[in-house]
Amino acid sequence: MPEPKKIVLASGKIRYRAVIDIGFHDNGKRKQLTITKDTSKEVKAEISRIENEKNTGTFVPPHLLTVNQWIDQWLEKKAEDLEETTIYNYRITLDRCRGKLGHIKLQELTEEDVEAWMLWSLKSGRVRAGKAGTPLSVTTVDMTLARLKDVLNRAVTKRLVQMNVASELSIPRKARKAERKTKEKLEPWNVKEVHRFVQGMSGDRLYAPLLLSLMGLRPAELVALRWSDIDLNNDTLTVANTRTMMGNKTVVEKDTKSMAGERVLPLPIPVKDALKKFKALQAAEKLTLGTGYVDSGYMCVNAVGEVHTTRQLRTRAYKLMEESALRRVRLYDARASCFTYLANNGVPDHLLARWAGHTNVKTTKRWYVKPDVEDLRGAATTWGGLHSAQDGGV
Repeated sequence: MPEPKKIVLASGKIRYRAVIDIGFHDNGKRKQLTITKDTSKEVKAEISRIENEKNTGTFVPPHLLTVNQWIDQWLEKKAEDLEETTIYNYRITLDRCRGKLGHIKLQELTEEDVEAWMLWSLKSGRVRAGKAGTPLSVTTVDMTLARLKDVLNRAVTKRLVQMNVASELSIPRKARKAERKTKEKLEPWNVKEVHRFVQGMSGDRLYAPLLLSLMGLRPAELVALRWSDIDLNNDTLTVANTRTMMGNKTVVEKDTKSMAGERVLPLPIPVKDALKKFKALQAAEKLTLGTGYVDSGYMCVNAVGEVHTTRQLRTRAYKLMEESALRRVRLYDARASCFTYLANNGVPDHLLARWAGHTNVKTTKRWYVKPDVEDLRGAATTWGGLHSAQDGGV
């Protein structure tokens, strides 16, 4: 152990200092750490602590990285393996904690810091024009907390910190219960509402694409369909790509999220007929406009051939809901209406999952099969047999 040296500061204060080796740089040069304390005893105690941690493999060299700087490095590394839209979502998610935590040195971040940010977010975390305002939703805060835990876990692996200070934190149960009480639960359309929507949009230009949404296609899958993906002779369509938006500005086209997402679906007769009419309409528009027509090959296009974005498709769908005096639901929730109906009408689990583009039917049933009270009427009738004897039974 090196002997601490006595140092006299300009102010006349006496301190003690020692320099120790803590490893090697990539170029082979020694990494050294300077320890300065008020007494020689304190310096020796710190050296002993560091040597013990080096021997047990728990030593973390000090550094000046802030939380923001480490988040930037983490995102940069993740971008090598993840899709552009995923990284964009990660960045937006982590931006929610940067304002409160980003300036803190990574090694000085505490559980109390993260907890204070979490509680603040649940109270007034929605920032507008630099000012805090209304609460962020429990789901939003939970997503940010989960991603921050991932960031800190990686910091532990890289020996930038000794432990993940956020590992034991979770959204308070009271906050979850309070949000459930105040948040309106928006159920997907039932069969009657779907019928009203179909009837109300029957004359609309986007009738065929919106029928496909009622077949359970995701909006991003729907707008990515090309006519080459649709076989009107064999009554099938192939889902192989998605077109998503980042920040409602940039359109990104990519493969489906998983192999299960790539699927071939049969076309019901009403959908096939609607697609044939839509294709004929586009052919007439192309003939009329000539070189002014954008021949993109996509199915979901406007009158000049320009492909619709998911945002434009949703906007039109919401307008049609309003015109039909229907309660507004997310266009994405048409998937739930579709799969609930198919499940209620006896479609086997393995076919239901295949239609949805899921590897496991548990995903389909957990998130998309949502029977309402009308769907339960048959069960109520069946229960009648438990209440009283039928067919002369006792």
